[in-house]
Amino acid sequence: MSDDQQAIPDDVAELSFEAALEELEKIVARLEAGQVPLEESIRIYERGEALRRHCDALLKQAEAKVEKITVGKDGTATGSEPLDVD
Repeated sequence: MSDDQQAIPDDVAELSFEAALEELEKIVARLEAGQVPLEESIRIYERGEALRRHCDALLKQAEAKVEKITVGKDGTATGSEPLDVD
């Protein structure tokens, strides 16, 4: 199953981007410290993956909302169009 198809737990899905990222950073720090027992490491790694997918989805939603302002030859705004991030 791909990352996009895996369900995000409800408690993670309710988090703001900032809260999810903060929790993910704490998990990474704990895992990098190497002081977490194996079973707990597996559990928090799985939660970290859910948090990462949630943050990724929120970023993609934000990118879809960003628009590029178009400017005419005289420098005035003429409208907007979707931002091409590729």
